[in-house]
Amino acid sequence: MIKGFRQIVVLTVVSRVLGMVRDMVFAFFLGASGVMDGWVIAFMIPNLARRLFGEGAASSSLIPIYSQELEKDRQRADRLAMTATTVVFVILTAIVVAGEALIWILYALSDHEATRLKLYLTGVMLPYMTLICTVAILGGILNTHRHFAAPAAASVVLNVLLIAALCFGGWILKVPARTQVFLAAGAVLLTGIVQLAMHVPPLRSCGVSLRPAWDVRSPAFRRVLLLMGPMVLGLTATQINTLADNFVAMWLSGSAEKGHFFELFGRRIEYPMWEGAVSQLFYAQRLYQFPLGVFGISLATAIFPVLSSDAARKDFTSLCRTVSRGLRCSVFISLPATVGLLLVGEPLVGMIFERGEFSSADTIGTTFTLAFYVLGLGGYIAQQVLTRVFYSLQESDVPAKSAVIAVLVNVCLNLTLVWFLGAGGLAASTAICSYLQVGILATILRRRFGPEIRAGMRRAVLETIGATICMEAVLLVVLHALRYHGAAMQLLVAVPTAGGAYLLVAWLCRVEMLSLLFGGHRPKG
Repeated sequence: MIKGFRQIVVLTVVSRVLGMVRDMVFAFFLGASGVMDGWVIAFMIPNLARRLFGEGAASSSLIPIYSQELEKDRQRADRLAMTATTVVFVILTAIVVAGEALIWILYALSDHEATRLKLYLTGVMLPYMTLICTVAILGGILNTHRHFAAPAAASVVLNVLLIAALCFGGWILKVPARTQVFLAAGAVLLTGIVQLAMHVPPLRSCGVSLRPAWDVRSPAFRRVLLLMGPMVLGLTATQINTLADNFVAMWLSGSAEKGHFFELFGRRIEYPMWEGAVSQLFYAQRLYQFPLGVFGISLATAIFPVLSSDAARKDFTSLCRTVSRGLRCSVFISLPATVGLLLVGEPLVGMIFERGEFSSADTIGTTFTLAFYVLGLGGYIAQQVLTRVFYSLQESDVPAKSAVIAVLVNVCLNLTLVWFLGAGGLAASTAICSYLQVGILATILRRRFGPEIRAGMRRAVLETIGATICMEAVLLVVLHALRYHGAAMQLLVAVPTAGGAYLLVAWLCRVEMLSLLFGGHRPKG
């Protein structure tokens, strides 16, 4: 687990750094404008599909069943893997064809310029949904064989091609933002083809037979299908809540453009929304998802094959130890990341995004939203770990039910908190609901397996709090000392110094979780 985690983290860091560069390029050329809103909304469908399948249902439902089949019959396991890949490709291709027909009919009927832009971009990027979901299935197969490099590196390709497309259009062709966004949409399609080609050599080296199969009547494939449906909800509650945030922001922002009020039972109600709110949510999400993607998703990806192996052997003692370590890791990662992002949020947003079309007002709005998102960081990471415990046991109904509760509560909170906090209220509701789902899942696991499921948590939390307080003190001192030297200098000095202080205190306290980053075992004293 630790070896796989470190491998994924290294590649994910590269991808996320390039992702930040990509977002800086988007902010420079498109800002928080209506064109950027169009891009964000159009990319939602393929991006949500990537989250559903890349980090979710299809690959996660396949891994535990595929692991069982590998223990029994390698040929039968390969047939299951190729059947799952073929079925996903065929079904999604049919959905894309139907979706394209509907999109272009709506495009022809619409006379609203902003709507036509969103429909056009959606139509161009929709086929990426098929490509990236097929890639996700192949990545899940590789993960089962303990090969993590190609799946983790796939997102690097997307970031590189998007950066290249935007810079080529803006600096070389010197086209307007409306044309640049079309070049970016074309780059998304090219990305899917390249990512698919990347997975072929490692699959062959693992001995996986790459040919279409349609063994849909096999008991193993039917078990995959039974797991998959509920997994869509269980693994993607945070993403669904984030999507709900965007739709509420889009709805209220659109209403605000018409008069800055909303009518409820004949009453005119003012509300704090603005044009570009969807874009500001997007930029805030990109920042809080950096530690979530680098550490949280990497941890869950690495831990899942281990959990599936423990469950297949019915070694529940080992499974409890793995879960306990995963939860302690989530605390070790999320607490300092939360405090750090709260303290450096505004200079960080300003340094990364505030240039070109991205204004200082956009910085303030994005920072305010980011503060509420990062409060839920611990919940987002623990949620990824706990849902995979149930999936390793081939029980997908419990995470699905908890996700339904979280989504319903999130919608209610969205429509309540938005009136007081604007876009920040949308972010706050997502954070609250992440902890709600974690509480439900942890309670059920504790009742089933006993207190062993959270062994060592009290000590891990206390050690992490102590190290985080020291990190916070160092960070505040350095920020104050460099208060006249600009945001870039403050961050370049303060963040590595504070991070080093956190790791030093953790090492002095002999925190076991340091092995995740540096290998070895906890120092003995």
